[in-house]
This record gives sequence, C-alpha cells and structure tokens, in this order.
Amino acid sequence: MSDQTVKQRTIAKEVTLNGVGLHTGKEVSMTLKPAPVNHGYAFKRIDLEGHPVIEADANYVVNTQRGTNLEKKGVKIQTSEHVLAAVVGMDIDNILIEMDAAEPPIMDGSSKYFVEAIEKAGIVEQEAEREEYVVTDVISYTDEESGSEITVIPADEYQVTTMVDFGTKVLGTQNATLKKMADFKNEISDSRTFSFLHEIETLLEHGLIKGGDLNNAIVYVDKELSEPTLEKLKVAFKKDSIAIKPNGILDNLTLHHPNEAARHKLLDVIGDLALVGTRIRGKVIANKPGHFVNTQFAKKLSKIIKIEKRNKVPKFDLSKPPLMDVVQIMNMLPHRPPFLLVDRILEMSDSHVVGMKNVTMNEPFFVGHFPGAPVMPGVLQVEAMAQTGGILVLNTVPDPENYLTYFMKMDNVKFKQQVNPGDTLVFKLELLSPIRRGICHMQGYAYSNGKLATEAELMAQIVKVKN
Repeated sequence: MSDQTVKQRTIAKEVTLNGVGLHTGKEVSMTLKPAPVNHGYAFKRIDLEGHPVIEADANYVVNTQRGTNLEKKGVKIQTSEHVLAAVVGMDIDNILIEMDAAEPPIMDGSSKYFVEAIEKAGIVEQEAEREEYVVTDVISYTDEESGSEITVIPADEYQVTTMVDFGTKVLGTQNATLKKMADFKNEISDSRTFSFLHEIETLLEHGLIKGGDLNNAIVYVDKELSEPTLEKLKVAFKKDSIAIKPNGILDNLTLHHPNEAARHKLLDVIGDLALVGTRIRGKVIANKPGHFVNTQFAKKLSKIIKIEKRNKVPKFDLSKPPLMDVVQIMNMLPHRPPFLLVDRILEMSDSHVVGMKNVTMNEPFFVGHFPGAPVMPGVLQVEAMAQTGGILVLNTVPDPENYLTYFMKMDNVKFKQQVNPGDTLVFKLELLSPIRRGICHMQGYAYSNGKLATEAELMAQIVKVKN
C-alpha cells in the first residue's frame, strides 16, 4: 500500500444529470452525491423498492456485451464505465451515484458531461488517508480467444496506455496514452464511444440501440452502405440524409481527436478498472482492450490486493538508517542479550511502532530448539513484539530507563509460519486504545519473508522501578 499520504476526496454537493440510456433507451435522472470516507464508488437504484445499493465491484460484473453490466441480488446497473471513468479521472475516492433507471445517461457517449458535473459540484478533501495499491510486480491477464492482454507494471503514478487493432481498413491500429490522471479531463474525457456499421446493422435489426441517436456514437463505415441500410439508419437516427465522410465515418459528427477510438478505449479501461475498488499506482498497458478482458483483469487485481491486505505485509526499506539502533534500544529497554530480541526501530508515531530482528543461527535458543531443524520459538516472537511495543510505551515517559514493562494479557495469538535462521523479522504494533496509567493495549504482527508469521493482541504495563 502507499507510503505517500494523500487525503480521500468526495464532491462538495450533489449534482444531477438527465438523459437516456444508450441500450435501454429509457429516460434517466442521475444524481452524483457526496459519500463518507472509505465508502468508495456505489450505485443506488431509487426506482426500486428499498432503494438497493450496488457497489462498483468487479465481482458483481455479470455481462460485458456492449458495456460493463453489474448485478447484485437481482438488481442491475448497465453501462457503468463512462461515469466511473469520470469519477476516477477527477480524482474522487467516495461517491454515491443515484439513478431512477438501470443505465446512466449516455450523454454524448463520452465522460465529458460527468466531468463537468463533478467540477460544478466541487471537490472536497476528507479526513481519512487514501489507500493506494503500489504495483511492485508485473501482473497480467490474457484472453486467449481474442488475443487481448492487460498488464500492469510498477510506475510512479497511475498511467494507462491502450493499443487497439480493429483489423479494418477504415480503422487500423491506434494507440493512446495517459501519463497522469490530471490530464484525463483535457485529453481523454471527451472521447466518444464508437461502433462499426456492421455492428449498428445487427443492433438495429434486434432493436438494441434504443437511446443511441447518432449524436453519441462515432460510426466507422467498414462495409458498403446499401440503400436499405441507409433508409433504416435515416429512420433510426431521425435524419433526412446520411453520408460518409472522407475519413470513413458517418457525417453525424466530427472527430475530437484523430485517435479518438483508442482514447475512448482508454477511457473504458479506466472506468472498468475502477471496479478494483482501490487506487492503483502503476502503469497499465492494454493491448486490444475490451470490457471482458478489462473486468477479468479487475477481478484478478482485486483478488491479489485482498490477499495482500489480509496478510497486511508492510513494505519497509531496511537499507535506510534506522530510527533507533541497538545501542539506543538498550538505553531505553532493560533487556539485554541473549534476551534482547529487537535489533532496530524503523518507524514510530504516537500510535504505532515498527521494529526488526535479524534471526541468525547464533541465537542461543537454537541450541535446544531443534538444533537439527532450527525454528524460532513462537513465544519468543511474541516476546520480541512485546519488546518493540515496550519502546512505544516507554517513549511516552521522560525517563524510560527507570521503568520495567510487564505482560498483562495475550489474546488471539496465531502462528502462521515458521521463522528460521537467516530470516528477517519485522514487527508492527498498533495501539488499540490510548495509553493510560502506563497500560498499553496493542495489536501486533510479525512478518517474515513477505508473509505474516505471527499475530497477537498484547497488553502490557510499564512500572517505575523503586530505587
């Protein structure tokens, strides 16, 4: 997770947009509302009994035909991606999207109007810190059938590149890149949805483009425009005449960018990856993206993040000079070798402390604790955590050398994996309640090799030594 502290953000006041859903053709009123910290993104159907809420979560994706569609307990949200892209692009963490129909208004087929609505509402900082998933390894998902692939690699901020190959003369290969999210508004948000004439014909035959008049989609003409099709299009789009421009698109609108199709695909990637539920710090490279591959990748990433969160493995730079070395620790703690079980303090605040210990074969306890197969005793890992926590509590008194720390209670102690010679143990202790009368109640974790080794709830008290 992130080491840069950024506050969460929501909108300052609610704002409403009206329009029609592209696929449902239904009139819809959509209101963006401020939401509390750690709320994330969610949709609320106010036209249904009980006003059910559907979180923007990759695990609720049920269908990706012509848009990313979510469903929770039978309640549906269709084509969620354009509004979610605007929310991410405008750097919002918490928002409630209320609608009186299943599908947000298509507007002009881009995110532009949603961005404008968010700007109109204003943006406010909130009390809590934003959580960000910092990508440290390459993570990929490939759809063998379509050859589509999405990869995320480490980077200093969230970046997206899309590479699109439609295999048609009118629209060959296009690329688009967003180097920083701050550029979303100007570079990406006005890129509209598009389709090919052959798709439009099929959709018209099945009555599937109900809200899609020609003002909200770029139509690439990838085949001969027959007279019957022309007539159908005129009726569907309520136009007296329709023609093809020299660049191969119908004359309903003018491109905002030469690579508008690739930019819209990039917009879709951002909207679909909003379903991961956590900010991403890394560069996403999407080759032939589509809603199916985007949402499969979102599911995979969200699962990886959940597992890492569960293990709560913090990342610390062990090569940096420590906050306290072993000499400073001995000035504070009464423990001495061989019973001093913490080598360094890496971090400390009013409510948490991080320490570390290098476990070597020279530890005296290995003499008796399975010398043929040395394992650090779990109780000593708990003791090491307690000593680290002792530094946190002793730091609250002006003369720590005059105090001793005693255990009062241990709860929910779990040993998850062995600690062996050569391992580096990192201890993280967080206060569960403020220190009162020298009593310290902490949640402790010990990590080894990037995994949680031991956890325990500890209570200890510092007592002044009588001279």
